Amino acid sequence: MRGRGTSHGAGTIVNAIANGRGAAFGVDLRTEAEVELDSSGVIEVRIEGFEREGTELAERCVRNVLAREASREGYGAKVTTRSQIPISRGLKSSSAAANAIVLATLDALGVELEPLKTIRIGTKSAIEAKVSLTGAFDDACASMLGGVVLTDNRTERLLKRTRLPDGLKVVLHVPGFQVRKGSVPLDRFRTVAPAAQAAFERARRGAYQEAMVINSLACTSALGLSMEPTYRALAASAFAAGLSGTGPATAILVDEGKLSDIRSLFDEKELIVADVYVDEEVRR
Repeated sequence: MRGRGTSHGAGTIVNAIANGRGAAFGVDLRTEAEVELDSSGVIEVRIEGFEREGTELAERCVRNVLAREASREGYGAKVTTRSQIPISRGLKSSSAAANAIVLATLDALGVELEPLKTIRIGTKSAIEAKVSLTGAFDDACASMLGGVVLTDNRTERLLKRTRLPDGLKVVLHVPGFQVRKGSVPLDRFRTVAPAAQAAFERARRGAYQEAMVINSLACTSALGLSMEPTYRALAASAFAAGLSGTGPATAILVDEGKLSDIRSLFDEKELIVADVYVDEEVRR
């Protein structure tokens, strides 16, 4: 009984940590998962290229799917994942992995679920595995559905789904260091909640450029990170830019014709260029 699943990365418009509501957009960087179910009762996980990373999230995803959908007990699994998304850089690697593993496990069982139900299995698993502070429902929706999503993470409701303008590319400035969730100062995020609320209201109106700047100012301040990549990109006429997640990556949206101007601002070794991701076949 084998299954496959694929999900994608995402960039932040509004971080949900401060007040529970977030906004994000899909990025066409892929995470793929393969799950082979057996009768061993043991779950083995291989994360290709990142063998030292913890496997608790993958194990939780498989077990939560089996608890919900399997007709008998005693299943084990061999899980393999491979990803284009850098880990712990704010680009939703955990959400993409959770979505892909849940989809692969469902595929192995021959079960299809409505997308939001699938996503909620992954967010539950992320909280249980302590790789997410909120479950990151906004990130998981953007990873699965693509386009722009606005969500209430406290109730796991999808509030709005729309698209970015056509012709945009995503430039990700990805420094070499990581920001682990355990180091995020939650008390400092609470102090920037008014700014997060202002950013969310602008995102609701479709003013993504303003939302990303306000969010980035608030989050870089709370985290002690730099706004310099955002300033550089906006000064070079990027469509929008800002810190993604808890960083340290900066997500930059740019018209394709200005792509070379943005790339020239940074060390190419720290850049990833991708398309905006939107799945036209997925509906709410």
